[in-house]
Amino acid sequence: MKRILALSLSIATMASVASFAAGSTMKINGWVSDAMCGAKHAGSGSACVKKCIAGGEKPVFVDDAKKQVWAIDNPDAVKSVYGEHVTVMATADAATKTVHITSVKAMAE
Repeated sequence: MKRILALSLSIATMASVASFAAGSTMKINGWVSDAMCGAKHAGSGSACVKKCIAGGEKPVFVDDAKKQVWAIDNPDAVKSVYGEHVTVMATADAATKTVHITSVKAMAE
């Protein structure tokens, strides 16, 4: 019985990851940060994020809900909002922990 329950749980988990990675576009609130500091910058202002990115770090997206850090596969999409709280329309790939941002809008604070 335990083996069946464990197998069922494994299948359900893989199915949920697969559906998330399926590539549907979703609206996500979060912060544009840099790869070195990730979630540490969320909400702390844009000066440090801009400095880190100018120094060679890649921009990343930190989602509000889970504070997870996602690589951005099209970083030019967020050039104007480094360090800002934003709403994005994006396609997420859970397997590679990346997002493809199709639109970005700064949130009013």
